[in-house]
Amino acid sequence: MRIGLGINYAGGFKEVAAEVADLERAGLDIVFVPEAYSFDAVSALGYLAASTERVQLASGILQLYTRTPTLTAMTAAGLDYVSDGRFTLGLGASGPQVIEGFHGVPYDAPIARTREVVDICRQVWRRERLQYEGKHYRIPLPADQGTGLGKPLKLINKPVRERIPVLLAALGPKNVELAAEIAEGWQPIFYLPEKANDVWGDALKAGRAKRDPALGDLDVYAGPVLAIGDDVEPLREFVKPHLALYIGGMGAKGKNFYHALATSYGYGAQADRIQELYLAGDKDAAAKAVPDELVRDVSLIGSAGFVKERLAAFRESGVTTLNVVPIGATSADRVKLIEQLRNLL
Repeated sequence: MRIGLGINYAGGFKEVAAEVADLERAGLDIVFVPEAYSFDAVSALGYLAASTERVQLASGILQLYTRTPTLTAMTAAGLDYVSDGRFTLGLGASGPQVIEGFHGVPYDAPIARTREVVDICRQVWRRERLQYEGKHYRIPLPADQGTGLGKPLKLINKPVRERIPVLLAALGPKNVELAAEIAEGWQPIFYLPEKANDVWGDALKAGRAKRDPALGDLDVYAGPVLAIGDDVEPLREFVKPHLALYIGGMGAKGKNFYHALATSYGYGAQADRIQELYLAGDKDAAAKAVPDELVRDVSLIGSAGFVKERLAAFRESGVTTLNVVPIGATSADRVKLIEQLRNLL
């Protein structure tokens, strides 16, 4: 398994770049730059491309609705160029809270839009004269919707690669099926190895049945929180507020993807209670309601022996990359954790 890590999008680029360079030397394979409603991910990725030599770079994630498909393709090609072919395009729909609440764009048809965006990106990277007739994107814009002056164009520059890897963040069965069909990689959230096949197995099987063999095997990215030591179990408490935020606060009742995931893991009653408390404004109580077993099983927090056992479970379930969140007070602490994890692998 490869080791990945997501940077803190609230931090400064210079400090992050210095730490990533140290992590690269410690054995980090890929670094993800998130894009929520912070600084944009692309600026940080460009900065990191100039500050690193070997580590792979990925957007984690660029949101479908915030850029046109062609701008997404141009951006990916540019980042792949400045990184000498080290870029992976992470895409995802995000959710209506961010897309409508921060960007003011309707959150509609995420599955269909994902397929069309990926199709368009790959045409751009192949430097084809772009002509696309989709349900949601039509390029060039037809005369009855514009001036009639648009014409098919192709990317001016020659990309480093005409097939930049695409990683899709997906949770629901249709989204996961799509990822297994069209993407090089799939990134779920709160991945529980022992339950993964029950939750996503059918969707992955259906997607892989339609998969182009040229894409190769599907890379599966899990994102556990990481802490290794003989006395680190209390750190599991730090994971609970994050889980409570997603399970309880990311959507209204009946419209929360993460609540549905916790329910599918067998924690339906607890998920209901977390959501009830969180939506009522009692975030501390919501965090306390997160089951200890759930935190234990989706994380890598424990002794070296415990972590090694959990690594075997992640590997057996099909995970190919661990996109970890190391708990460390300093940069040196986080670098040490990556070194320890590398040794356990």
